[in-house]
Amino acid sequence: MTTTTPLRILGIAGSLREGSYNRATLRAATELVPDGAVIETFELNGLPAYNQDEERNPPEKVRELKRRIREADALLIVTPEYNYSIPGVLKNAIDWASRPYGDNSFDGKPAAIMGASIGSIATARAQYDLRKMFVYLNVFALNQPEVMIGHAQDRFDEEGNLIDETTRAFIRQQLEALIKWTRRLERGKEGA
Repeated sequence: MTTTTPLRILGIAGSLREGSYNRATLRAATELVPDGAVIETFELNGLPAYNQDEERNPPEKVRELKRRIREADALLIVTPEYNYSIPGVLKNAIDWASRPYGDNSFDGKPAAIMGASIGSIATARAQYDLRKMFVYLNVFALNQPEVMIGHAQDRFDEEGNLIDETTRAFIRQQLEALIKWTRRLERGKEGA
């Protein structure tokens, strides 16, 4: 990757629901991504439940997920918060993509996290749980700016379009920071 090559960010929404505010947030991010980068998305629909018996010969959808993570320069995870943590569908995807032991497709990837919720503290607990997982996965999480979209019902219209300019600005800022963070880590690898 050079500074003239567009940075490839893989975006994953941790919700399967079509009308999800988190899927809408990921769509908004794909529109707000700054020049010099592109966000490609991966849908978790159809990903089978993790089964350790199949991890050495995983289903095609799992192989595609692992390949797409490896091909990306950076990751953008947009997570809802279910029961004070990340949703099962996202945890399932993480388990598949990080297994078998020694074949962790997340290893060394820079990543940013965002999330939206109708609650006032948004997805803070889910995001922090995801950060804990990133330590084990050796993912280099962007620390700031954080994007936690509370009261999402007031920030999106009925068609799922992000209409709140302050939130749009936060998303742009985080994506700009992710691009800088990714390029910084890449320069570090080249100098090592």
